[in-house]
Amino acid sequence: MTLRPSAALCSALALLSLAAAPDRAAALDVAEAKAAIGAQFDGAYPKLDALYKDIHAHPELGFQETQTAAKLAKALRALGFTVTEGVGKTGVVGIYRNGDGPVVLVRTEMDALPMEEKTGLPYASKAKAVWNGKETFVDHACGHDIHMASWVGTAQALVAMKDRWSGTLVFIGQPSEETVTGARAMLEDGLFTRFPKPDYGFGLHVGPLPAGQVAYKPGVVSSNSDSLEVLFKGRGGHGAMPSVTIDPVMMAARFVVDVQSVISREKDPAAFGIVTVGAIQAGSAGNIIPDQALLRGTIRTYDGEVRTKILEGVQRTADGVAAIAGAPKPDVTMEAGGKAVVNDADLTARTARVFKAAFGDQAFELPAPGTASEDYSEYILAGVPSVFFSIGGLDPKMMAEARAKGAPIPANHSPFFAPVPEPSIRTGVTAMTLAVLNVMEK
Repeated sequence: MTLRPSAALCSALALLSLAAAPDRAAALDVAEAKAAIGAQFDGAYPKLDALYKDIHAHPELGFQETQTAAKLAKALRALGFTVTEGVGKTGVVGIYRNGDGPVVLVRTEMDALPMEEKTGLPYASKAKAVWNGKETFVDHACGHDIHMASWVGTAQALVAMKDRWSGTLVFIGQPSEETVTGARAMLEDGLFTRFPKPDYGFGLHVGPLPAGQVAYKPGVVSSNSDSLEVLFKGRGGHGAMPSVTIDPVMMAARFVVDVQSVISREKDPAAFGIVTVGAIQAGSAGNIIPDQALLRGTIRTYDGEVRTKILEGVQRTADGVAAIAGAPKPDVTMEAGGKAVVNDADLTARTARVFKAAFGDQAFELPAPGTASEDYSEYILAGVPSVFFSIGGLDPKMMAEARAKGAPIPANHSPFFAPVPEPSIRTGVTAMTLAVLNVMEK
């Protein structure tokens, strides 16, 4: 059958329309949207900078984030969000309805780390809190303060640009990410039953990349985590008479070394797996052998079989160390923490195209998953297709100078980790706002 020219043209246009329909990125004028976001950010930044430095100087530990949550809730209410506080103990949920369309989650974390900041910044944290029964310094060394400022900035940009999109925003201020329990607490408190369940979700994390960069990856982007606690039981006594004691410090030291043989000799060398002991608590004086030693650590893996092999190896090593010393069997506790974050492949591809259009070669795909853990995975496991991406936070000049000198570059959880506020927050706001617009464009 021969089509008239007008009919053929209509058919061709229809085919082009169908081909483009699954990819809403084609409908988004990225350059124009980025310029609008930038103009809005320029006017809003002084208050975002003040908020960032306030949160940085006054960090709070997991499930203690009452003042932090109040600041985020206040910022959302000022924008017209309907805000609920106290979700999952200290969590914040902000809802903004703007007509029919998809429900989109944007999440930030609120908690800080039990460690002392050593950056020397004028707004450095001097805060202290009680952690595991002891007073400790508190520091936003993981970058959650950058995330919160970017989260508020994204909310501001989307509200200012509400004529461009349609749907419902669900902005989540999550407690206690560092203990990988905050997301689960919010879900168990009815996050997706009391509030609209999202069709899409987005989260970001700042890291030791040059400020201005954006990194993404489909599939697995973070590790499984398991917490480790081992209590070795000995027989205390005088440090000058070790023969009448059973030394738990010796057992702890042997375990820290021997458990690495599980990694080097039992697991496939090509498979990712880590056992790190980060804390040893034992004794009170140099001339006293204590009667017990407590170790705390973390186990990280990607693969389920590797995880099982390592957990079994840790148990055997702890039992073996105690048996060698003639000591009672130790108490070994390994608890599952965060599951691996797995980005939705289709949504990541759509988002990546927007990032490349907006940031050029500053946006790139990560070659491999990260080794840290992140409980954003709980939202994905609850049925929210998501993209969790990274932004750079460090001064490129500082990084170049450090490399030239052979000096280490501070990364997350370092007491010297200090993202550069303005470019980091600008990148976070721009990338996150574009990602949301891409799935909510009218």
